Amino acid sequence: MNKNFSNDVEAANGLRTTYQDLRAEISKVIIGQDQVVKDSLISIFSNGHCLLVGVPGLAKTLLVNTIARVLGLSYNRIQFTPDLMPSDIIGTEILDETRQFRFVKGPLFANIILADEINRTPPKTQSALLEAMQERAVTAAGKRYELPAPFFVLATQNPIEQEGTYPLPEAQLDRFMFNVTLDYPSLEEELQVVRNTTSDYSASLKTVITAEEILYYQQLIRRIPVPDNVLRYAVTLSARTRPQTEGAASITNEYLSWGAGPRASQFLVVGAKCHAVLSGKYSPDIEDVKAIAPAILRHRIVKNFKAEAEGMSVENIIRELLNA
Repeated sequence: MNKNFSNDVEAANGLRTTYQDLRAEISKVIIGQDQVVKDSLISIFSNGHCLLVGVPGLAKTLLVNTIARVLGLSYNRIQFTPDLMPSDIIGTEILDETRQFRFVKGPLFANIILADEINRTPPKTQSALLEAMQERAVTAAGKRYELPAPFFVLATQNPIEQEGTYPLPEAQLDRFMFNVTLDYPSLEEELQVVRNTTSDYSASLKTVITAEEILYYQQLIRRIPVPDNVLRYAVTLSARTRPQTEGAASITNEYLSWGAGPRASQFLVVGAKCHAVLSGKYSPDIEDVKAIAPAILRHRIVKNFKAEAEGMSVENIIRELLNA
């Protein structure tokens, strides 16, 4: 660490200042999408992964590229296609000049991975990526190779149902801390985007933070104290999404066939800690849990047939649970 903080309060203030600097740099390239940028940065400092869902052309790739540049991290983009094999992303063993087998690392060996259109590749390749996300390591020819730290996957998915896609199963979606939906820009934002991208304007980005500092801040987030009532609220909120269980809400029993597991509770607490620090607090409250809950819950709850028939959206169900 090149920043010497005398205590965690100073470090928390340092993280908040760094976050504001990061936002300022990213906004030179990315117009609008404030919530998406915030959620992406929260998941990096919380040591989680992020799934970006949006129609083509909303600058998902540009966003990830920009974040990697201002974070000073190594970055690889993997374009997922139906013929992509696990060895194409993990790496493969080759026979070198000395007739010895040597492992050649694949594109997965970087700090930030953009898994572009993850639902376009078969389950075998998806699960190779998801193993790496969980274990922060890969296994090739019986040997384990650690991935560089910090390691962070930003996957993009196209919500428009198209032929030739392999939707991620619920167990694999659960590996992502956040599911962030990107919306169309406002008229003013789109004007700004078009103005910048059709002229000779080019933003010069500076690196705001190093890999060592990110690892330090990830440890800091873990040390932040959580009041009992906030911990109880986060766990209760997850439990309320589980149909036909003791803690289930009535809307859950009516409209859901499956709810969020314990990993959701863990992410709610860690994410709330990070959200609190970025908002200038030293400990999370219930509002911090509510702020990040939609992005954590929306890919962990499964609607039943009645919800589909009545046009009840996942967003509406989450809103009802948060307002209850």
